[in-house]
Parts: sequence; C-alpha cells; structure tokens
Amino acid sequence: MKLIIEPEEGVAPILSAIKSAKKSVELAVFRFDHKEIEAALKATVGKGVRVTALIAHANRGGEKNLRKLELRFLDSGIIVARSSDDLVRYHDKFILIDRRILYVLSFNFTHMDIDHSRAFGIITHNVKWVHEAVRLFRADCTRTAFVPSVETFVVSPANSRKSLGAFLRRAKKQLLIYDPKITDKEMLRIMQERAKAGVEVRVIGKVPGRARLNAAKLAGCRLHTRTIIRDRHQAFVGSQSLREAELDSRRELGLIIRDPSIVKKLTETFEADWAAGAKKEEHPQEQKEIHVEVSVPIDEKREEKREEAEAEKAKAEAEKAVETLEKELHPLATTVKKAVRKAVAKAGEEVLRDKEVKDTVKKVVKKAVKEAVQEAVEASDNG
Repeated sequence: MKLIIEPEEGVAPILSAIKSAKKSVELAVFRFDHKEIEAALKATVGKGVRVTALIAHANRGGEKNLRKLELRFLDSGIIVARSSDDLVRYHDKFILIDRRILYVLSFNFTHMDIDHSRAFGIITHNVKWVHEAVRLFRADCTRTAFVPSVETFVVSPANSRKSLGAFLRRAKKQLLIYDPKITDKEMLRIMQERAKAGVEVRVIGKVPGRARLNAAKLAGCRLHTRTIIRDRHQAFVGSQSLREAELDSRRELGLIIRDPSIVKKLTETFEADWAAGAKKEEHPQEQKEIHVEVSVPIDEKREEKREEAEAEKAKAEAEKAVETLEKELHPLATTVKKAVRKAVAKAGEEVLRDKEVKDTVKKVVKKAVKEAVQEAVEASDNG
C-alpha cells in the first residue's frame, strides 16, 4: 500500500499508473481537464489496453465539458459509460489497473486538485478492496444496485453513514480531521461527545461555530481531501465530507486503512498543515500568499434543489430540440456512430460480446446525439 500526497507529488503517480496497465484501465470521472492524463489514456489504448471511463452525469457548472469529454474519449478509442441520474452526484474518483491495483483518490483529474490542493490518494493491491471496486464500477456502469460487503470499503450512500459514524465513535485519544465543511448533525454530535469524553478533536476545514470544536484553515493551498486520522493508528481517506448530502444522496468512495507507515505520513502532514494554519492565524498581516477556494453554497439543500430543477429543465429543452430538429438528427447520429465504431475497433472485438457495456455505450451515444442537437439549436439562435 502506498500514499499519494498532493500537491507535492503532482500528476506523476496517475500517469505512472495508466502507463503500467497491461490489460485494462477503468476509471470513475467527476471532473477532468488534465491534458497529460488524457494523452496517457489515449496512448494506452494505442497499446491495445482496454480503457473504460465512467463519467458523471453532471457536476456543478461543468456538464457541457463532461459531454465533450465523452466524445473525445470515444474518438480516442476509450469505452465510455455514464453514471445514472438517480443520485444528486457521482462524486467518487478511483482507478482500477488490470483489476489488480486500486487507486482511491480524494482529488479529481484536474490541474486545480492535483497541482494546487491538499489531497491524498491510496494505492492498494488488497484483494477484497479491488474486488469491491470492480463490483462498484460494473454496477455504476450498468446502473444496477451496489451492496458493499466490506466495512472498510466506504461507499455513499450504501454504508458510509454507518461506517464513518462507528469510526468516529471508536476514538479513544484523538481525531485529526481534514474536511472542507462539516455540517451533518449526527457526525457533529459524535465529535462533540468524543470531545466531552476527553478525546482531542482538531479539524482543518470548516465546522459550525455552535459546535465549539477546535478548527483551523488550511494555509498555502486549497483544501480538497476528506481524511480522518483516529488515535494515530487508523485513517479514513476518501471523497465524502461529513455532510448529509455526501453521506446519503451522492456516490462517494473512501477506504479505512490501518497501514502504520501511511497513517504516520498522514499524521505528519496534518500536524505540519495545522502548524502552518496556526502560524497564519497568529500573524495574518505577514501572510500574503494567494489562497484559492471554491465557493460553497450557504444552503446546501436549496442548492441541490436548484441543480435538480435546472437538470429537469435542460432535459425538457433537449427533448423539445430533438422533436423540432428531427430531420437534422440523422446526419448527426451518423457522425457519432462513426466515433463509436472507431472506439470499438480500437478496444477490440471482445467489447461486442459484452452486452452490458454495449448497451451502456448505446445509451450514452443516444443522449450525446440529443445534446449535440441542443447545442446546434443554441448556436443557431445565438448566430
């Protein structure tokens, strides 16, 4: 087992993982803008490796980019599946290499997360975790239910509330937590109970003032990881914050690890970040560094309802555009079909025998065609 620490290690561990693949690369994507990673995936396809990307159906402000990414991937010979819209978001990020090595990441495949954010990744050969990840990837590609069978493989909304609640309750001496924003009432109550019981609780990130927990800001870079270190013996690293939506309404993934060397590195990194944050609080006038943050809505539930309403509106507009321009659909569909044929040719004939993957690709193409038509309508209107 190995630990990736960002931004110190940069993109190198991800590129190394992709280039090492002999048979297959499978990755879940929420945000993606890193050209080096895209080039590495394309080159890996060129070596005869089957690459499959599960792309989120939406993310805040970037859905059009996701759809463009799908078409670029298809054109490069990458097999594309899209997550369902049954959950608010599919926010997990992981990579499977040859179905032998699992990379669970707290960062996206973006320059901001990799080069400018505190984030972690876990690299593991653990057979149980790899098996669970294969099951999760297939379930989300085929839009079927996933039921976790390993407590330390933490998946939202399946078992994360139960697993992380139990993880916090078991703290005897100390909880060191990285979390951009903790708001879940149950998790806050557990943390307060542990603090009253004499457990040292420190948070790098945001907690409500009424919680009266010891918190500090991260100095020097953006905070993007979700990590909990318990009693300096175990740690959770993943994509889910201790917030209601990320525990109950979104797809998130993390691991509870016991590897002493990794827990030690996480603890040392936390202590260094805590000290830097404390120094900044003591001497704010001396700190002139640029601090980049992503704005977080004050009312999370209201924001999620707004996003759902916008998604419904966009869907209705796309359907209307398709009906209006039905005559234009045929040549556009032909263009996309060419991309799919190219993808299948590069991926190998075995994809044609995989009915689930083939059906998923068909669904993605149909939706891509509709959305491409909608963009054509918008371009025509704006012209």
